[in-house]
Amino acid sequence: MKIASFNINGIKARTPALLEWLKEAKPDVVLLQEIKSVDEAFPREIFEELGYNVETHGQKSFNGVAILSKYPLREIERGLPGDKSDEQARWIEATICLPHEIKICCLYLPNGNPLPGPKYDYKLEWMDRLYHRAKELISSEKPSLMAGDFNIIPQAEDAASPKNWVNDALFKLESRSKFRKILNLGFLDAFRACNDGPGHYSFWDYQAGAWNKNDGIRIDHFLLSPNCSDLLTDCKIDSDIRGREKPSDHVPIWIKLNV
Repeated sequence: MKIASFNINGIKARTPALLEWLKEAKPDVVLLQEIKSVDEAFPREIFEELGYNVETHGQKSFNGVAILSKYPLREIERGLPGDKSDEQARWIEATICLPHEIKICCLYLPNGNPLPGPKYDYKLEWMDRLYHRAKELISSEKPSLMAGDFNIIPQAEDAASPKNWVNDALFKLESRSKFRKILNLGFLDAFRACNDGPGHYSFWDYQAGAWNKNDGIRIDHFLLSPNCSDLLTDCKIDSDIRGREKPSDHVPIWIKLNV
């Protein structure tokens, strides 16, 4: 089974590019971030025609996450637990109905800039809630994964120019420490389990010719629970998508599971 994550930076602007990639890559499940659409306006019929079940957690003009799955979905939950007052659409989870059921969680973690300030405070608070949900997933002992745009550069090798990110919320020690705390629960960074060394990126800014200079960062991740990690056979980033017409500033990352 092939599961992909893709921050598309606006479903309205990116539908043609997304459809082109879907027909080429043929993922069984796709986790989308930054759909920037309310649920009612999401073009679900287009994806249903390709055989996907569609579940969304949308928000007008900002954020928004979605799951496209060729397998039935159940136990759909919208919103990261822990703060009922949080109205930002950044989390959706579901269980894929297979002989080996898998809990899939799609997330768009807050950017946190500028810092210091309320946006960074919100990022850190959101990551604390993420830790508690991650701990519950591990405790369930069921195959589970969390994937999406984490807005975290885990290590210096995950940035072409680490010095440019030293004072950025994506690379601040406190942010990375909270990410590491989640990994230490027992989650596996699927990409690093399959790929070594620098030069692997999932995001290139639209500014300053970042794509042409390959001045990228790796901020889109798949974190797998131990019994989900046992099923992992591959993980790759489709970096060439960034060079196509009207691209997102992110590219897809995908895993293959032996189920």
